[in-house]
Amino acid sequence: MPLEVYLNVAVSGLLTGLVYGLMALGLSVIFGVVRVVNFAHGEMMTIAMYLAVVLFAQFKLDPLLMMLPIAALLFCLGYAMQIGIINPFINRPEHMQFILLVAVAIIMVNGLLIVFGPDAQSVQTSYSYDSFALGPLIVDATKLYAGIAAIVTALALFGFFRFTTIGTAIRACADNYTGALVVGLDVKRLYALTFGIGSACVGAAGAMLVLLIDVTPALGPAFTLLAFIIVIVGGLGSMPGALLGGVLIGMTEAMAGLLFSPSAKSMFAFAILVLVLLFRPQGIMGKKPS
Repeated sequence: MPLEVYLNVAVSGLLTGLVYGLMALGLSVIFGVVRVVNFAHGEMMTIAMYLAVVLFAQFKLDPLLMMLPIAALLFCLGYAMQIGIINPFINRPEHMQFILLVAVAIIMVNGLLIVFGPDAQSVQTSYSYDSFALGPLIVDATKLYAGIAAIVTALALFGFFRFTTIGTAIRACADNYTGALVVGLDVKRLYALTFGIGSACVGAAGAMLVLLIDVTPALGPAFTLLAFIIVIVGGLGSMPGALLGGVLIGMTEAMAGLLFSPSAKSMFAFAILVLVLLFRPQGIMGKKPS
């Protein structure tokens, strides 16, 4: 095949991978601060995707324009989850946290099945079939817009944690839980804010991703697993690592679909995971445990 075909597929995978990275960024933020693994992460993104579908079907509102309202709704959901059911489990054994969040995920999936049924639903905007010619590249407009939105959202999140007082307080909780308590920080409230921020990331990613793929309730567990692969490849708790891992997995899936078959995408994603665990267990940008 001509080189241009490989370049086009690689760019397409990169743009999709940016959205994957934003999705995984939410999981990485939650784990990096709260030290709880959100096993309902993909299910929460599926909820965001269905919100985008409903808003478009009823009011013709573009999912990209609704990205912030949907992220705000998912923030509220994550904040309520942390305050209501996760905070009491913070100091309990990890297997209890696992069972709790798996139960929440199952409730979400079955709730979506009851409300929307098992059939796939999609969003077709006015630019769904548009593209841009950039030299030898033909870039899908939808993926380009989604990729740019993912970069802007990730930069805003990095800026929040780096330059705001609340962001600094959250990082202090992540670095030293006991020290944060000693200096008088409201750790439980900051944990709830963190879980809300991570949920807002997955809400924004869901609003973008519904433009790229159809949504079904069964999509949730698959994307929870994909988010885990990405954060482990990038480095658990590393925000830049989550984005890098998302881009790497997105491009790998795209190239595997071209060179082999679309059904081989997951195989190559897991192959990267195995290689990373073998040769760099802390992830590409993760830190070695001290």
